Amino acid sequence: MFSRLSNKSRLLFKNTVMLYILQFSTYVFSFITVPYQTRVLGPELYGLLGVAGAVMLYFQLFMDFGFLLSATEDVSKHPTDPRYICKKLTSITLIKLVFAILCFAVMTVLCLTIGKFSAHKLLYFMYLAAFVINSFLPDYIYRGLEQMTAVTVRTVLIRLFTCVMTFVLLRSEGDYLIIPLLLLIGNTAAVLASYFHLFRTFKYRFVKVSPGELWADFKRSSVFFYSRIASTVYSATNTVVLGMIDQAGVVTGCYTSADKVLTLAKNGLSPISDSLYPYMVRHRDFKLVKKLLLIFMPLLLLGCGVVAVFAEPLCIFAFGSEFAGTANILRAFLPVIAATLPNYIFGFPTLGAMGLSKHANYSIFVGSALHIVGLALLLITDSLTGVSLAAMTSVSEWSILLYRVVVVYKNRSKMKGQAS
Repeated sequence: MFSRLSNKSRLLFKNTVMLYILQFSTYVFSFITVPYQTRVLGPELYGLLGVAGAVMLYFQLFMDFGFLLSATEDVSKHPTDPRYICKKLTSITLIKLVFAILCFAVMTVLCLTIGKFSAHKLLYFMYLAAFVINSFLPDYIYRGLEQMTAVTVRTVLIRLFTCVMTFVLLRSEGDYLIIPLLLLIGNTAAVLASYFHLFRTFKYRFVKVSPGELWADFKRSSVFFYSRIASTVYSATNTVVLGMIDQAGVVTGCYTSADKVLTLAKNGLSPISDSLYPYMVRHRDFKLVKKLLLIFMPLLLLGCGVVAVFAEPLCIFAFGSEFAGTANILRAFLPVIAATLPNYIFGFPTLGAMGLSKHANYSIFVGSALHIVGLALLLITDSLTGVSLAAMTSVSEWSILLYRVVVVYKNRSKMKGQAS
């Protein structure tokens, strides 16, 4: 079967498989370590780590600045121009160095002015260092070149090391700083390995870039950054807000656990979109979009149905008896999981190939605005719970999907004239 595929289809298939191995490793290692972490740390400390991780998503968002989308598209359009790619690598790295300084300055201010940050400043700074270093990964080059094998092997080995060391070093509640420390070590190793591979195998180097080129890359990625800001409203913000009002931390711990399942589900579906994006930019193979939805959506809906029925025993098995309250939160998240695959596919892979990338961003603005209104209403009416937050997230995600489907349908004439 594989031998009958065209060269472009083989490359898409190979990169999709590599991305699935990459994401499957996340699922496997999280499935192994998260239950251990919840049992050793308990809901309160695990909730603290969840809030810290959610706060870091804001810094990660700023550090990424949409480069994973904009630079991936740029590299995919110039795969045989090494000087162009070297300039792109240099420009983005320099911009991120400035961003990193700003991130540490902001964290210093937060730790000096906010009690909850000050009480756990070492935890927050360790997490920040890990997330900032991770942002320097040049994955946009590998994705744009559709060469994901090296990235996959490197990341799986590092995650395996982190998983093993979690069981070796995390022995009691007092060892909770081991988790961000291992993340910091793993991310540092991943970044060093990536640059070594790029320099040795592809012969890429840092080169001189002009201020105008830096500004052009900054400006181009800013549109993607704004949409990522909006999407954070109904992801990290939920956990942060809940953590601020949940004094005991138990509800936050349950919500964080359910959100972990949601993240794992999204990670399991994102390789399809991640490999499809550069492929669609080059080939505009819209028939493939329909095939993917017809194949995977029935399986996805069936999986959601099974989880809805067996949510409570699954949560107790995965996280422990103290996390039985996670079940209803997880059920409220299931519509998000059901919408994830079509949202991914109709987003940048489809709308980008149609020349309508701006609508992929606009849809997120619409969903985020709706989420802000819903979140405000929950706070005003004193109805903010883990379940209501998850339900509000489902409404926001489906509004994004509806927007994208309508735009694709109205502009379906742009799907004609597919490239070979």
